[in-house]
Amino acid sequence: MLKLENITFQYAEGSQVSNYRFDLSVGAGEIAGLTGRSGSGKSTCLDIITGFLSPGEGRIMVDGRDIALLAPGRRPVTVLFQNNNLFDHLSAHENVALGINPSLRLNKAEKITIDEALVRVGLDGLADNPAHQLSGGEQQRVALARSLVANRSVLLLDEPFNALDREVRQQMLELVRGIVSDKNLATLMVTHDINDCDKIADKHYHLSNGEFHLTPG
Repeated sequence: MLKLENITFQYAEGSQVSNYRFDLSVGAGEIAGLTGRSGSGKSTCLDIITGFLSPGEGRIMVDGRDIALLAPGRRPVTVLFQNNNLFDHLSAHENVALGINPSLRLNKAEKITIDEALVRVGLDGLADNPAHQLSGGEQQRVALARSLVANRSVLLLDEPFNALDREVRQQMLELVRGIVSDKNLATLMVTHDINDCDKIADKHYHLSNGEFHLTPG
């Protein structure tokens, strides 16, 4: 479970000061959609969860543990971005392997884990293909597989499917829904499209005036 408890953050740009207060909860196996206008604080919220910004006060609870003082690399959190951050010259298998060991030195069990992740996202036949030869949807599947092998209990989706066409986007949403349920991940999905929330989210938070508002329904 992911819980933000009384998280505060202040952002100043010139004479303009923005104050945020974040409270939300996402259960294991649950997807919470997060919407809000550009500049409303969605990215700020994700940066606080990942540790790239420090809150003024409050707790970031993951499975009952406050992770607010942990360095970003030690947090049980993985992020899937719109830019999939793949290395073009590496194969799909190698890009996924980075989620386990950046040196790409893997034991047999780890290689099997990667093979299973690629199968799970529908890329078992493309493991040896360089990333630059893959379509946009296939590249996002590689990035999703890399998130899986990291074996962290919180998944953050930062509008990762915006650049995909409607059919591929729908496939990816359904794939994420299945993986979140199977792996029991607490998932926060930032999206500009309310339809994404309607399709796969268990709850929907809207961010306005620096605070979350849980949308009925």
